[in-house]
Formats: sequence, structure tokens, C-alpha cells
Amino acid sequence: MQFRFDTTTITVNIANRAALLAAVAQRFADRQGFALATINLDHLVKLRASPAFRAIYAAQDFVVADGNPIVWLSRLARRPVELVPGSDMVIPLVQLAVQSGRSVALIGTTDAALATAASHLESLIPGLKVALTIAPPMGFDPHGPDARNILARLATAEIGFCVIALPAGKQETIAALGRSLAPHTGFASFGAGLDFLAGSQTRAPRWMRALAMEWLWRALSDPRRMLPRYAACFAILPGQIFAALNLR
Repeated sequence: MQFRFDTTTITVNIANRAALLAAVAQRFADRQGFALATINLDHLVKLRASPAFRAIYAAQDFVVADGNPIVWLSRLARRPVELVPGSDMVIPLVQLAVQSGRSVALIGTTDAALATAASHLESLIPGLKVALTIAPPMGFDPHGPDARNILARLATAEIGFCVIALPAGKQETIAALGRSLAPHTGFASFGAGLDFLAGSQTRAPRWMRALAMEWLWRALSDPRRMLPRYAACFAILPGQIFAALNLR
């Protein structure tokens, strides 16, 4: 599935969960890094508005569909991909890293959330000991020296896999920069994935997710922040539907 913005094309190049696990396992076996992004409608809004974000996204090695609208658009385009939510992939990918003998780091919003997420992961995955947890400072600039210092720490510690749980744009920027500054580290940009594990954010019940209603749960949980976001997402849908039909 492809999304085109001026001269940039963003491709969902990993079609399903099994393909993602296979691709990451091969990178771990080869001791090679990667950057994994999880595209959704909010990202499409940002990609449409920001050439800089397009360049960051184009630098990602793997892109999966992290929202049902992306899946539905792919079917319209007759280039179907499956839903692979980043929050569902934290545990399987960390488990794969441990099985491959790769050390694990977590980058997220607060020290407390990271400590709880790390403890939870360690209780679920035999043999896991999270090597590093890093909560960037308030006002963190992913293009600035703090980001380079973080990536230097990952490279020095020989981290094989790093879960990044930061706002969209910041996390993908770190991952893209990490491809050159920490080339043996695999980066997965999973948004609220670690906060869900830590319990600092509550994910929609499974039945709502099964009905593709997680967006409603999030809107009701934080309307001031989420309603404008979803309004922008709905606004671009007609154009994205037309573009998907053109891809046929």
C-alpha cells in the first residue's frame, strides 16, 4: 500500500504480523539495525502538512498499518495489508530480541512509566533484563544534542532493540537518526505502547478494538486533545479514498 505526497511516496512494506516478525528476526540474526514506523490517519495528516516528516518517514525501514482506516484504504486500492498495532507488538518483538540474544532499551515519557513497563516486561519474558530506560527531558528536541547523546548511549551499550514511546514525529525522528548513529540498534516507534504496559494510559477494551472503535475510546478519554486530531483525520479521508481508488 502506498501514500503519495508531492514527490514522496510512503509505502506500507510489511503486510502482516508474521512478515514483521520474520523481517525483524532476520535483522537481529544479522546484527543489523532498523527503524519501524506504525502508520495511521494522524500520521497521514502530518505527512500531508510536513515535508520534513515525509523525509523522516521515508527513512524508516519497515512500515506497518497501525489503524483500521489504513487497512480499509489498502483494500480499496487492491493492495491489502493487515492491521499490526504497535501496542500489540511490544511484547512479541521484545521477546524476539531476547531469543536472539539482543539487549533491550526503552525510551518513553517518564521515568516512572518506563520503570513500571520494564518491570512488567521482565515478569512476562524469561531472561529479559531491560538494559536502559531513558525519559528525555521536557521540551526534548529530537534533532538536538540530547537526541545524539541518547543514541550514543544506545550504541555504547550495544543495544539491539529499542522501543520508543514518544509523540508522533519525535519518535520517528530519533529512529531515523539512529540508523546512522546507532546502526546496530533496531528502533520501534510505538507511541503509547509503553504507557499502556505501565498502566499510565488505559487502552480501549478488547471488544471496542474488535469493532474498530478504539478511536472513540480515546476521544472520550481525552476529548480536548483527541477531538481536534480526529477531526483533522476525518477531513482527509475523502481525498485518501479517492487516492486509494486511483491506485487500482
